[in-house]
Amino acid sequence: MNDLFIRGIKINFDEIKENSYVKDIKSIGNTKELIFNKNVTFFAGENGSGKSTLLEAIAINYGFNPEGGSKNFSFSTNDTHSDLYKNIKLIKGTRPAKDGFFLRAESFYNVASKLDEYEAINSYGGTSLHEKSHGESFLSLVEYRFWGKDLYILDEPEAALSVERQLTLLIHINRLAKEGAHFIIATHSPILLALTDSEILSFDNNKISKIDYEQTSSYQLTKTFIENKDYMLKILLE
Repeated sequence: MNDLFIRGIKINFDEIKENSYVKDIKSIGNTKELIFNKNVTFFAGENGSGKSTLLEAIAINYGFNPEGGSKNFSFSTNDTHSDLYKNIKLIKGTRPAKDGFFLRAESFYNVASKLDEYEAINSYGGTSLHEKSHGESFLSLVEYRFWGKDLYILDEPEAALSVERQLTLLIHINRLAKEGAHFIIATHSPILLALTDSEILSFDNNKISKIDYEQTSSYQLTKTFIENKDYMLKILLE
């Protein structure tokens, strides 16, 4: 038995409402149970494959605010989350996370605004996140707010980051994971997916399955494009 905060999940797909868009996500519908084995688990797959939908459901079920933040955050600007969180059961570890954070790129602005409202900027480097670039504010959050032995659920964190800053984030995730932090991350980034001693769950091909880094479409397409740039551009643009 592993010592992760969330050891796995069980999905009660039959209980999901018929009019829910989740019913059309075959990767979720074809999965009854997932087991997490590493301190860092990546959800990979094409847009619409279900990875962010399941990630969101896990975060809400664990007690995080749907739009992001720590478990102490309670606000809503636009309720767009599905009811999937009501139809999954978390297989929790023997120890609860004392703290953690749910970060989603699409609502990071709202989270930053709430931090200002809560007058919590001293916990995030002493400067409002709105006074920094999107990438700088995100990395400040990770640097000042993320600690080891807590749970972090990240939805496409690379959206705000340059390639160089993605490498910086990779270093932070690796360090925190070694200190006991547990990460579940939905991403398209071939840089983040390369993290050693992690596991990758693919949501492609209408199922959720464990794959190797070199099998991800993010790696394969990026590698093909870089190694065959002129040919690829000729095919794509002509």
